[in-house]
Amino acid sequence: MSSVLVVGLSHRSAPVTLLERAAVSGDGLDKLLHDVHQVTNVDGVVVVSTCNRIEVYADVEKFHAGVSSISELLSRHSDVPLDELSKHLYVHYEERAVQHIFSVACGLDSMVVGEGQILGQLRTALKIAQANGTVDRALNELVQQALRVGKRARNETGIDRAGASLVSVGLSRAGSLEGRRALVVGAGSMSGLAVATLARGGIGEIVIANRTYDRGAHLARSADVPARAIELADLPAAISEADIVVSCTGATGLVITPDVIDGPAFLLDLALPHDVDPAVRDLPDVTLVALDDLRDADDAPAAGDIEAVRRIVCEEAQAFQLGLIAATVAPTVVALRSKAAEVVDSELDRLGGRLPGLDDKARDEIAQTVRRVVDKLLHAPTVRVKELAASPGGDTYTEALRELFDLDPKAPEAVIRAEDVL
Repeated sequence: MSSVLVVGLSHRSAPVTLLERAAVSGDGLDKLLHDVHQVTNVDGVVVVSTCNRIEVYADVEKFHAGVSSISELLSRHSDVPLDELSKHLYVHYEERAVQHIFSVACGLDSMVVGEGQILGQLRTALKIAQANGTVDRALNELVQQALRVGKRARNETGIDRAGASLVSVGLSRAGSLEGRRALVVGAGSMSGLAVATLARGGIGEIVIANRTYDRGAHLARSADVPARAIELADLPAAISEADIVVSCTGATGLVITPDVIDGPAFLLDLALPHDVDPAVRDLPDVTLVALDDLRDADDAPAAGDIEAVRRIVCEEAQAFQLGLIAATVAPTVVALRSKAAEVVDSELDRLGGRLPGLDDKARDEIAQTVRRVVDKLLHAPTVRVKELAASPGGDTYTEALRELFDLDPKAPEAVIRAEDVL
């Protein structure tokens, strides 16, 4: 029996420079899908590739072989040496993999918590896998369910407003924005929210510093107030001229350290891991507000939404796992009932041969009675085996059922094949 495996890297585990090198798209994505799908013991594969993550979702029969093969293929397709790539890869398996995929769909794992773009990206990834013929039934159902869970989270909570809420609450600590100068470090989704929030607050000017100048310039052009982009190398001078600094680069190392701060400053660190060295708090007239300060604050409504979505993810992941367990037991139960029906039909035929004078009404009554008896005898063990299958080592109960009733080992497989055809 195969299980779901996730192998990937994201803004949480790798620097932006590595993510850019590892990203695949177009023909490269198609080739990666096919190469992973051709690996022995891989039944299905979907690849999610965005600016903030590349993740391989695979339906595998062997865990270690799957991790090794997928890691090597990611290295080959990205031209990133395996020893370098492996330091930043994360792996999730079975229930943890399901929970991770649901968390991704809900936006809990996004740089901007709760952002809805990931749902479209996940849907596109599934369509590409379907077009390439690399997604099997089990993986298709998992991703489809993840999309439903993502929609549920957004319908039942305010998770889609969580990122914007964190920005608003953070900037509220800076006091009035009217006519002041702001520096935004980074040009990703959270930076876009910061620029929009600063503009609505009446900021006088926004300077955007980003490792890739063109992305910073693009974000500057979208602002509703005077804005310009600068090179990241010009960051120290820009910090000294700014009244408010918002940093959200997604880098794995510190971007702003005490030595680049000269004079009073308000710094809002929205990055995870942190962009700003906590040591800046020791500088005179410097205020630092980080994500930890916002998430624990009474005026951060996002915290409650995030917790609510986490509960939804856990609930949905458990339900999905129970559904998988029931699906593995069902073919054996169907095979058992099929064998019982054959025995009943055979015995009724024998009875008809011994009692040729039996009228149709009596024959039907006897048949119904025998079938009711068999159904009642089978009801308890089949219900119980479904319950026991959810416990540790539950697959042994299904095997015991096959042994006790001397079922043909191929019978459950035949049921599965029939369901696949339907």
